[in-house]
Amino acid sequence: MVIIYGIAEHLNPIKARLSDVIQATVTQVIGLPEDKRAHRFVPMSAADFYYPSGRTEAYTVIEINMMEGRKVDTKKALIKALFENIDVELGITPIDLEITIKEQPAHCWGFRGTTGDEAQGLNYKVNV
Repeated sequence: MVIIYGIAEHLNPIKARLSDVIQATVTQVIGLPEDKRAHRFVPMSAADFYYPSGRTEAYTVIEINMMEGRKVDTKKALIKALFENIDVELGITPIDLEITIKEQPAHCWGFRGTTGDEAQGLNYKVNV
């Protein structure tokens, strides 16, 4: 699951395009299928969204929640590809983008009526 935070006036007009770029990047780098898109947008008022100095109103935070198992190099490649693709496609420069990958053990995930460590028939690999 991916959660995206930003100032509403900036984030709302680009939500669909940003979702497309994020999903294409995740599909390209870690092999997640296109139909596994689980994006949650949290547009916030400027009064409720504090960000570091030197950033603009385009400042966007992306949190990626995933089951643990991906290699360090794979996660680093994902972060770098997101920086590049979002800059090229949407003009949000890396200084205005914060990306965090949050991993949890598979047994901490629940979907399809079971836990992640007991799930069968996934059409993607976790250990990449």
